[in-house]
Amino acid sequence: MKKSYFLLALLAFVTVNVPATGQQPASVLLKNATVIDGTGAAPKENTDILISNGRITSVQKGIKSRVDKEIDLTGKTVIPALISAHAHVGTLKGTTSSADNYTRANILRQLVKYQDYGVSSVLVMGTDRPLIFNGMRDSTVAGLLPGARLFSAGYGFNVPDHSPGSWMNLLLRPASPEDVPAMMDKVAAVKPTVVKIWVDDHGNAQKMKPEIYKAIINAAHQRNIRVAAHLFYAEDARQLIEAGIDIIAHSIRDKEVDADLLRKMKQKNVIYIPTLSLDEYQFVYADNPDWIHDDFFKASLERGVLEMITDKSYAEKIKNSPDYPRNMAAFKTAKLNLKKIYDAGITVALGTDSGAFPIRTQGFTEHLEMELMVQSGLTPLQAITISTQNAAKALKMDQEFGTLKKGKKADLIILTDNPEKDIKNTRKIEAVWKEGKEVSKGPLQH
Repeated sequence: MKKSYFLLALLAFVTVNVPATGQQPASVLLKNATVIDGTGAAPKENTDILISNGRITSVQKGIKSRVDKEIDLTGKTVIPALISAHAHVGTLKGTTSSADNYTRANILRQLVKYQDYGVSSVLVMGTDRPLIFNGMRDSTVAGLLPGARLFSAGYGFNVPDHSPGSWMNLLLRPASPEDVPAMMDKVAAVKPTVVKIWVDDHGNAQKMKPEIYKAIINAAHQRNIRVAAHLFYAEDARQLIEAGIDIIAHSIRDKEVDADLLRKMKQKNVIYIPTLSLDEYQFVYADNPDWIHDDFFKASLERGVLEMITDKSYAEKIKNSPDYPRNMAAFKTAKLNLKKIYDAGITVALGTDSGAFPIRTQGFTEHLEMELMVQSGLTPLQAITISTQNAAKALKMDQEFGTLKKGKKADLIILTDNPEKDIKNTRKIEAVWKEGKEVSKGPLQH
């Protein structure tokens, strides 16, 4: 299984100028499916999707059209492909997370893995390196390379203390506001989707000073670039919102959000990316979660990780850590805050921080995140909308992607069961389509 990912990545070297989707019919009619379109609307049963030249041209019942291929999807459900607005690609390999792993083959292998799990696009939050900015990123977005499209936050901003994120040594570390403009010019030159800043103290490190993050936000906005913040504390969120932050890239986890903070988030149109799975991964391997022996989970793991996380000594280390109760409490607060933030009408988007470390597995985590959203009190349809339409909005690509609507590119997942009944049915992948062409049978078919 892992070998097939590697071979697909190597194949990309010789197919750079050939669409990853291959030679398949230009027009396709998907018949009789249950369609969940990603807008939050109720599922449409016995509905057809007409696709021409990679785009959806009609979604309705009883379409009659001469096409190159017709596929009967009776009993199947179609949802938009997932989009992750917070991920990491290339630095993970085996049980290590290192800049040494950041190679073309490793990046492409992981983008193919995301695609196998129905994730069509990922935004890498601040840990990229020059390798991708010489055409590779743009080639993934244009569909000239296999796998998920790669969007980037370029080089992230962190504090002068090298403890947080030290394994990515290209992070920018301003010591004063005066350092920021020149650094921002360096980031702006690679045309990032957003700029990433690390603000909180990670429990034991230095926090970014307000005068620094204010300078970063101002410099980014002067260059028409949005800013996403890694944070933990409600008070940091409040101050960052006042400073003009655009995206909160992790949950607020120290305490319950209050009415004033909710009002400010909505007023400033802040996008909230909860990354609930990150918080669960901090403690969940202390016991055996119900999915740890699931093939859908195991297929996403890097070599050696399953042995690592199922070792009794690993579980004991987690349980004996002084951070164990804090992490469990943070997770509980994160779920509570997600429900309050969503109910307040604030845009919530899918993001997981998958790929940053071996325990945050790529592909499976995006499906786990939706399950955790439902555990937080959201409906399956709301979780799907967050993971499709809203995530596309977070990447400012919702004119082309994120919903199954006329005119959109036909990125979709065909499921053998309906996730409205059980959100875990998003894992029952029969096929993944990219721009109107089947590109995968899912992660279990390699």
